[in-house]
Amino acid sequence: MILHCDMDAFYASVEERDRPELAGHPVIVGGSPAKRGVVSAANYIARRYGVHSAMPSATAHRLCPQGIYLPPRIAYYTEVSRQIQEIFERFTPLVEPLSLDEAFLDVTGSEKLFGAAAEIGRKIKRAVHEETRLVVSVGVAPNKFLAKIASDLKKPDGFVVVDADRIQEFLDPLPVERLWGVGKQASKVFQRLGIRTIGQLRQWPMEALKSRFGSIGEHLWQLAHGIDDRLVVPEREAKSISHETTFEQDIDDLEVLRSWLSDLTEQVGWRLRRHGLRGRTVHLKVRFADFSTITRSLTLPEPTDITQELWRAADEMFCHRLPAGHPPVRLVGVGVGGFDESGVRQGLLFDQEERQKQSGLDAVTDQIRERFGSSALRRAASLPHERGPRREIGDDEAT
Repeated sequence: MILHCDMDAFYASVEERDRPELAGHPVIVGGSPAKRGVVSAANYIARRYGVHSAMPSATAHRLCPQGIYLPPRIAYYTEVSRQIQEIFERFTPLVEPLSLDEAFLDVTGSEKLFGAAAEIGRKIKRAVHEETRLVVSVGVAPNKFLAKIASDLKKPDGFVVVDADRIQEFLDPLPVERLWGVGKQASKVFQRLGIRTIGQLRQWPMEALKSRFGSIGEHLWQLAHGIDDRLVVPEREAKSISHETTFEQDIDDLEVLRSWLSDLTEQVGWRLRRHGLRGRTVHLKVRFADFSTITRSLTLPEPTDITQELWRAADEMFCHRLPAGHPPVRLVGVGVGGFDESGVRQGLLFDQEERQKQSGLDAVTDQIRERFGSSALRRAASLPHERGPRREIGDDEAT
């Protein structure tokens, strides 16, 4: 049994917890409305006005001029996130963080110690609230996909259990947009086909879906039948380390997208160094507004954990290996795999001085971020969204 634990409006909830005078007001964490920025998080009151994460701050201000706009405190949110993860790890070692505010937990092996999966979910909700004064929504189900949907159904403060013998009963009435990969454009296609619910999609044969949607057709068929065989993979056991961000509004500004990619690369590099890992292969993932997804990979001459080398590879793929005239972007992700566990650094013949310089820069950057938070330093490429980088996030993941 899998739990998906998702903190409710995490950044905004932390601010409201620490500043009780904010209660009852629309709270938006992100860039100043007077400057170019992006909303990092919005509480549920602000969402009633149409404000959501990844929205330009200027748009948010037009929708909700009376909102209280706060700068993000990423370092502080990271500390709170660690507290919450420690609670998760009391119940199972199989915790796969997806971002600061959500994680998958495999509690199959913990039921003899702590009771049935649903009981574990309730204990986690209670512990998080008692120890952090924050609220987590929990979905309990036989796999990741179902648990993720369940945790989102009754937010805020949601708790939904999907029994193994009632999967189709749970899925069939839901709108087809609940399936991963189905965005606004895909939704329009389904509407033209008369498909509005997952149950209606389930009636289509797999071959018919593959014929119309290509390889993603099989993916949609499996999800509509509640099939998801992915394991919960703790970060320490991951074969690759990656971060990805999904935007609620599609983005077609190249420089804004590159700035997001730079930020994601920074996070991946930091996690590699934190775990003493170096990877040889850099992966790029891009999902477009028409829900088509492409991946690209680039193999480096030798394994590395140097952020600048990872960024050059990711940026080269993004700028030169995407299809010409592609639709706006809905998701972007970067990852590193092909880990070298030998601990031996060969070194290239002519660039050792530069590599040592970049490695030293990373070490200093990591120390500053450990002390002052991840937003304390930024590379120039990340500046276009520095006042509020974030998705609705899912999006940081270890796979």
